[in-house]
Amino acid sequence: MMKKQFLLILLFATIVSIPAFAQLPEKDEDISPLLNGETIPDIALKAPDGSTHQVAQIIEEKPTILLFYRGGWCPYCNAHLSEIREVEAEIINLGYQLIGISPDSPENLKVTDEKKQLNYSLYSDASGKFTKAMGLAFKSPEKYSGMLRDVSDGQNQGFLPVPSVFVVDQSGTILFEYINPNYKTRLSAKLLLAVLLNLDVKPSNQSK
Repeated sequence: MMKKQFLLILLFATIVSIPAFAQLPEKDEDISPLLNGETIPDIALKAPDGSTHQVAQIIEEKPTILLFYRGGWCPYCNAHLSEIREVEAEIINLGYQLIGISPDSPENLKVTDEKKQLNYSLYSDASGKFTKAMGLAFKSPEKYSGMLRDVSDGQNQGFLPVPSVFVVDQSGTILFEYINPNYKTRLSAKLLLAVLLNLDVKPSNQSK
């Protein structure tokens, strides 16, 4: 009897310990992201210095553009980060802040920041908890597995984010999103500025 109970306990433990990525979509086009009007989850992210920050605290002061990218190893992501950097001053003048989020470890965020000389903040979601809760994660191709583990300090167990842009207000409500499974196609800086100019939101630094 005790042996049977032990086996049942062991089976339950095995089931609950199955990694989250086992339930991830197989392909990038099969993701189910959060939609406009929904609220993003409040999950902890890490800054390049290793400090932990809740998403709600990061966005509470002003409307925020969240840039989800695959990592500093991706040339298309680096090109997009650099393009957005060119209009950062205009974005800030409109009352918004920019946040980049990837599965890279905090240490690798430093490398990207120094290489690209970004002025906006980068955060690590190495375990993918936030990316998965946003509905943006899918199973990475096997050929990426070793590299993804390395750049995430061993935390990425097999996921990639679909590169995306979200605009959220201070409460975390999604005001706009751009999601394209084709990682080579990104929202241009010019179109992002046009979106911000047409959103019905009053940034905190503007008079009511």
